[in-house]
Amino acid sequence: MTTLETSKPTLFRFALSGNAHRVELFLSLLGVDYKSVDVDLAGGEQRKPGFLKLNPEGKVPVLVDGDAVITESTAILIYLAEKYDTGTWLPHGPKGRADVQRWLAVTSHDVASGPAAARLVGVFGANLDLPAAQAEGHKLLARLDRQLTGVPFLIGAEPTLADVAVYTYVAHAPEGGISLDDYAKVRAWIVRMESLPGFIGMPKTPVELAA
Repeated sequence: MTTLETSKPTLFRFALSGNAHRVELFLSLLGVDYKSVDVDLAGGEQRKPGFLKLNPEGKVPVLVDGDAVITESTAILIYLAEKYDTGTWLPHGPKGRADVQRWLAVTSHDVASGPAAARLVGVFGANLDLPAAQAEGHKLLARLDRQLTGVPFLIGAEPTLADVAVYTYVAHAPEGGISLDDYAKVRAWIVRMESLPGFIGMPKTPVELAA
């Protein structure tokens, strides 16, 4: 396991993990200087004692920031916003915070069971129910398209953690055989996200699955 640098946050990641990418994206949007450490998932590094000391669940991402060790991507987003943001990405008001939290819940459930699950099949050959995941993905995309009627971002005029949390697996939904063709507002939102200062993308994996 790589020696940690205590002067800046260290993100343990896998380059094709959407969960890890949403954290990398937020770090970049915040302009936080950080170190990334690649975890060899194919080689089983996530199950070795050195990594399990950081996350007993054996999953990426993991953020180490001084004495703080944070797991689960949405929890890491909250931590980064609380420590490094000034209220831009996580609104101070109760309504704005509740709106963000609602979309973090959507990320952990609808996104995970829809486009994320379908992509696991398409990219990694996971033994999951692809048609069910694709159906969930289309339900989510329809919901997002309705949400984005009249607003450029998920909860209003400016991007928030809600957008950061949802973006990656939606933008990469075609890798799980979920077409974005019928969701014009979602496609326009993806373009807006990718135009933000500091945006960094996740590598795309070309796959062909029956939708």
